[in-house]
Amino acid sequence: MSHPGGPAPRRRSRIWLVLLVVVSMLLGVGIGVAGSWAYRTGWFERGEPVSFDAAGGQMNPTGEGAGPKNPEPGRTPSEAVAKTLLPTGPKAEFTTQNSIGDGTKIAVTTLAGKKSGFTGKVWVWAPKEYFDPKYAQSGFPVLIALPGGNGYPNNYWMGTDLKLQSSIAAWSKEKKSLPFIVVMPVLNPDATHYYDGSDIPGQPKMGTWMTQDVPDFVRANFRTFKSRDGWAFMGSSSGAFVGLKSVLKHPDKFKAVIASGPDTVPDSPLWQGHEAQRAANDPGKLAGVLAEEPAEPGKDVYLAFQVGSRESGVTNVRRFIEKYGKGQVKTRLNVIQNGSHNARTYVGGMAEGSIQWISEHMQGPIAGP
Repeated sequence: MSHPGGPAPRRRSRIWLVLLVVVSMLLGVGIGVAGSWAYRTGWFERGEPVSFDAAGGQMNPTGEGAGPKNPEPGRTPSEAVAKTLLPTGPKAEFTTQNSIGDGTKIAVTTLAGKKSGFTGKVWVWAPKEYFDPKYAQSGFPVLIALPGGNGYPNNYWMGTDLKLQSSIAAWSKEKKSLPFIVVMPVLNPDATHYYDGSDIPGQPKMGTWMTQDVPDFVRANFRTFKSRDGWAFMGSSSGAFVGLKSVLKHPDKFKAVIASGPDTVPDSPLWQGHEAQRAANDPGKLAGVLAEEPAEPGKDVYLAFQVGSRESGVTNVRRFIEKYGKGQVKTRLNVIQNGSHNARTYVGGMAEGSIQWISEHMQGPIAGP
């Protein structure tokens, strides 16, 4: 049987199962426990091809995409078709990284950014609803998830330990979240410097990578929405800075962000000698412009801040909201009780209203007749 987002284990996986059983016996590890963990996390399927082409939970063996069709001449398109952008191609080659309990897959590919010139890994996950035939005519909202730290060579949101994807799956069933496609690119081009998700002169163009190449890649491979109503960021720490700055710098492309424990100023040492460019990527300066504009539904941005109560950054975030939370800048603050500066705290905080708040202001998938 095929699974949403990918194929069933193949012969190679069964060989690994045998090897795991042997090793488990030698080490005295419970075979049932070891095998259960391996299947639950997708360990056996790691590296196996994954397809996101088909709706209905079945992988399309022909590789042809399923999705909304253009209306016949003279007929009015449905709301879903009118708002949806079909995958534009070219299609990427995905392989399994991890599996979620509902059978969906976290997949990985390497993206060569045409506009930035940077090449890096991108992990993706599509919710089970993406494969449901009733949504075959519809796009899905996209959540670009960014890690703290260097975010290179991996994006820690691609792991199953933080339960981001499984939580979104559960929250969507509880009507607390939209069923987002989660996209997890590397944050920086190396593990040495922070690049602030920006085009720092003389450095890899990480701003272009994050706000142009990555969205173009998503549009090439998934059913998405044409408007900014279907695009948001989330991130922690340095990743929160990039998400926050990206939404404020490109409010015509992105509508919302969940910024957890965020930095709020561009502080990479690579900015030295480029003060004008640094200022152009400063969330405070960008927010200041939007805060002076009159509120307008089609232009407002939604900034959901999260901070653990045991973090030192609570005061800084409160000041940012007090100064810039007006005009076209809509804000929400969740102080997570007993929370610290870490990803697990922030996933817990999302369940306390952050994910629901941005979902209420974004476009969800539209069921067909």
